[in-house]
Amino acid sequence: MRVLYDRVAGLDVHKKTVVACRMRVTGEKRIEWEKKTFGTMTADLLGLHDWLSEWEVQQVALESTADYWKPVFNILEDGFEVILVNAKHVQKVPGRKTDASDAEWLAELMLHGLLKASFIPPKPQRELRELTRYRTTVVRERARIINRVEKLLESTNIKLSSVVTDVMGVSAKAMLTELAAGATNPKALAELAKGRLRNKVKELEAALTGTVGQHQRFILAQQLSHIDFLDGQIEALSQQISQHLQEMAPLPGNEDDPTGSSTSEEAEPLSWTEAVELLDTIPGVDERTAEIILAEIGLDMSQFPSADDLASWAGFAPGNHQSGGKRYSGRTTKGNRPIGAALNQAAWAASRTKDTWLKARYHRLAARRGKKRAIVALGRSILVSIWHMLSRRQPYQDLGADYYDQRRKDTKVTYLTKQLTRLGFAVQLDPLPVAA
Repeated sequence: MRVLYDRVAGLDVHKKTVVACRMRVTGEKRIEWEKKTFGTMTADLLGLHDWLSEWEVQQVALESTADYWKPVFNILEDGFEVILVNAKHVQKVPGRKTDASDAEWLAELMLHGLLKASFIPPKPQRELRELTRYRTTVVRERARIINRVEKLLESTNIKLSSVVTDVMGVSAKAMLTELAAGATNPKALAELAKGRLRNKVKELEAALTGTVGQHQRFILAQQLSHIDFLDGQIEALSQQISQHLQEMAPLPGNEDDPTGSSTSEEAEPLSWTEAVELLDTIPGVDERTAEIILAEIGLDMSQFPSADDLASWAGFAPGNHQSGGKRYSGRTTKGNRPIGAALNQAAWAASRTKDTWLKARYHRLAARRGKKRAIVALGRSILVSIWHMLSRRQPYQDLGADYYDQRRKDTKVTYLTKQLTRLGFAVQLDPLPVAA
């Protein structure tokens, strides 16, 4: 088999140990290799760096094992070309598996160029990922606490969530704060309503009538305090993310536009904050969602040869399972989970917008394929739009809610005319006058 690299290494990474195998091709076209086990402390990993440098290793392959690969990658990324591979792509024959043989197998595959590298973004983008992913975790924790508040209210006969949309809204939270402080008069609590909620004072008075024990007031106070703390955490994280986006280097103008639609010889540099504003023009995508998406995919779309490649990497492409001339399940492949959750949330929001192509596409697909499949398709459409927007550096351009009707206007008119004729109507079509 053809040898593509002369000096490589394979690393089998675990929590406490790293089994390394360095391999090189000699002048006599023979392959030499050595194996050694290292710890995962920083000093041990620096020793691994020096051990690989002794043979002037250039390419290093390691498996993406949980988060254990990250400390190794942090030490080696500046001195070597580190290839992170999916463990499922390099599985060995069962019954012949050891840590040393795994490291040797990785090195041998790397020697012949048979490994497919995973996408590892630059360090500033990885830092942005950590911030956005942790903010998502805090937001989910806040949602869990709110659900516990509603559960506590149900156990006290307080039916506030049956009247108000958001129990953490301004009016509802003021009522809950007074309730936790010891207030017992439902009428006085209902009078705390503001805005349009004033129209439901009578309903609020009935909903706030319950039996609240002292221990339940204490629990409610603790929950409200926890939510306030999480709100502060979310705000602090959002500010840090905004600051980090401003400090990150912009993407220079692309000389080779992947879409072939560049309108100027030298495109203006695209900053991360400008990219957030671009993505914010998509229906269903807000600033927070745009930050999550950019933290996962970055600005440089040249790393994804096409929009379909980006959709496949994110897990929004159908699987391909065929055997014996039969096609089996085509469910979507596993992809990037944070961007998948963000796109699903954006798709649900886009399906409820007014007079947009995304809403029309959702209802068109949901009628035939069901709501969940329609949401996945809508998320893919949003991701494809993002690829083109970042490649061309243009805001979102909506096709319009009547796009599908206008695309085959004559066919649709003929179909509807035949339907009315079958129902016993004589149809005469007169076009409306064009507005001046």
